[in-house]
Amino acid sequence: MSTKYKATTTDEAYFITITTVGWIDVFTRLNQKQNIINALHYCQLHKGLEIYAYCIMSSHLHLLCKATDGFILSDVIRDFKKFTSKKIIQTIIDEPESRREWLLEYFKKTCEHLKREQHYKVWQDGYHAEQIYSNSFIKQKINYIHNNPVKDKIVSLPEDYYFSSARNYAGLENDLELILLDLF
Repeated sequence: MSTKYKATTTDEAYFITITTVGWIDVFTRLNQKQNIINALHYCQLHKGLEIYAYCIMSSHLHLLCKATDGFILSDVIRDFKKFTSKKIIQTIIDEPESRREWLLEYFKKTCEHLKREQHYKVWQDGYHAEQIYSNSFIKQKINYIHNNPVKDKIVSLPEDYYFSSARNYAGLENDLELILLDLF
């Protein structure tokens, strides 16, 4: 398996993007975004994940992060994706979802070609990791992450989007604590 765009080193920071299969808009519901926040928080507490910036969009998640305490980021992301896949599917089944049948059928169909036994596939393979190499690269990626909802005209200002670390950097309430970088 190729290691391009994979976080295979230890103790290095990466900009990563995790995307749903078919760019399906799963995170349009508050409960699904909360599933992601809860899973990220768990990874922070139990898997050595340090998060410096993030944004949950409707079909993908951006993170500027690294694994610490002997954890390897590729393993953390693998476990995160495995857990959240199950949680996303269970939430679709258990809670109100107008697209329930369509979503379940789509996620079921995306794994038909897989050799291993799998009932649903929520995330695309990989996570497009780019290793951080300079302060200017960090600043560029944080600006990109924070301006994603602005670019999509969801909000006018980055800090107005609740599921983004732009709120943390602006000193506003947020459900996910992170390590603020002083680069600005």
